[in-house]
Amino acid sequence: MMDSVSFGSGNQGQQIAHNSGIINAAFHLPPERPETPPQPFAIIPFFRDPDFVNRGDILDQIDQRCSKPAARVALVGLGGVGKSQLAIEFAHRIAAGHPDKWVFWVHAGTQARVDEGFGTIADAVKLPGRNQPKADIPQLVYSWLSNERNGKWIMILDSADDHDVFYNANNTHGPTMGDARDRRPFATYLPQSRNGSIVVTTRVRDLAFRLTGRCQNMIDVGPMAQTDALTLLGKKLGSPADLGVAADLVEALDLVPLAISQAAAYIQARAPRTSPEKYLAEFRENERKRARLLGYDSGDLRRDRGASNAILTTWQISFDHIRSKQPTAADLLSLMSFFDRQGIPGWVLKPPRATTDTAQVQNIDAAGDRESDASGDATDEDADDDADDTLGAGFEDDVAILRDYCLIAIDVNGDEFEMHGLVQLSTRRWLEASGQLESFKQRYIERMAALFPTGIYENWATCRGLFAHAQVALCYRPSESVTEAWATLLHNGGWYAWSQGRYDIAQQMVGKAREVRQRRFGREDVATLASISLFALVLLNRGKWKEAEKLFMQVMETRKTKLGANHPDTLSSMANLASTL
Repeated sequence: MMDSVSFGSGNQGQQIAHNSGIINAAFHLPPERPETPPQPFAIIPFFRDPDFVNRGDILDQIDQRCSKPAARVALVGLGGVGKSQLAIEFAHRIAAGHPDKWVFWVHAGTQARVDEGFGTIADAVKLPGRNQPKADIPQLVYSWLSNERNGKWIMILDSADDHDVFYNANNTHGPTMGDARDRRPFATYLPQSRNGSIVVTTRVRDLAFRLTGRCQNMIDVGPMAQTDALTLLGKKLGSPADLGVAADLVEALDLVPLAISQAAAYIQARAPRTSPEKYLAEFRENERKRARLLGYDSGDLRRDRGASNAILTTWQISFDHIRSKQPTAADLLSLMSFFDRQGIPGWVLKPPRATTDTAQVQNIDAAGDRESDASGDATDEDADDDADDTLGAGFEDDVAILRDYCLIAIDVNGDEFEMHGLVQLSTRRWLEASGQLESFKQRYIERMAALFPTGIYENWATCRGLFAHAQVALCYRPSESVTEAWATLLHNGGWYAWSQGRYDIAQQMVGKAREVRQRRFGREDVATLASISLFALVLLNRGKWKEAEKLFMQVMETRKTKLGANHPDTLSSMANLASTL
């Protein structure tokens, strides 16, 4: 029921005093007035960085490739290595040097942000029809970009890390896309016209290849050179730091630009109570302090609103992506995070099933009773042959996705892997947050204990390739269920270190194995006596004769009581004591 409806002057309508029925009325909006197309300008959501450090010829490479018609180029690398910062600087250089060229910026991390970016382009160039309720904004933008009469343009697709955003046909684009048959993958809305170029920043190599079409169009962006890293640290701190301290600090941060900027922000926020020297000292103390420092997020106006300024959080986004798409690849990454960062043998990551359960207490006295054992017979060739039978396509797929996300690298022969130390730290913190840290630590210890052989000469080649990964086990405190395997690994690792004259690290490893075995099995256990005897040998070689004599005497008397005076192990202990005296 309506008494009256009034329309302003110059309009026609209906006025109803009283009505009890249904009223049908059609309202006709006036047509859009044509807008004057603007002159080209740049849409860059970030100001130019006064602290920007030019990194070799990367910007020149981008410029050279974008000078070709319908060019596409991708900056590919780990999160935090500065891909977006390079793109920002390049966009500002184009805007300053080519005022006749459009510069568009689209954050491509999510579907919503892509729609937002294309909507911004439509408004900037004043596309007719963009305000219609059923306007297909991506198609309108595509058509405009494809028309060479509209001038030259460059589009930055920043943070293009999700394959589904570009190639999932079920996604809709723009305010509406009509019915399902009209839906197209977003990648089809990226023109290949001669008047435009597209620059992509991404962590994902496969997506970079698909968007650019050729490996030659991909530019790998890694950590900085040390000189560039020192320059960045100096600019961010605003005052010079001791060169030696600064060099140690940027190396500790793996030369990653975001980590360096983050550290500088932390130091500045807490000055004068914090300095580069104090930051470095705290960073080196332990893993928990490193994680706390690297979790600091001071915010950065020049990073997208959805991006964290904390390096650990930045990488953990990639981990979550991998876990959702290929859980076994996330498991492989988790296992690799416990190894030394370099020279991780592929055969160790996927060992033969037959050897995964062979970890056992080594009843071998390194001083004399050098009996062969199951793990001691293994050679690099045997391990590789056995592993090849069990790796399968699944393992190769997992390796491929980790390489695709730039989380691991592989050597020229394809046999060994490496990771950035900070990526390993970030992975372990990620595991801790999900309650899986101890589980994967246990897998690492059990696998290494099964595969690291005794320190006899025949095993030196295998020991040499695995020793760095056994040495890092000293830093881990395993649960009670794997302390026996941990002690075995440290005992065998210490045995090899002793055989190579590396007495300092041998003392640490064998000393810890001795403590664990003595606590778990008692002072008279065969395995405990083996570690005590080996520890005494290390002390002997370090010139600590009195301490060695005491331990050899203890081992000899215990073996004499348990095994008899004429047992080979007892006689070996007597020989060691005599040698010491």
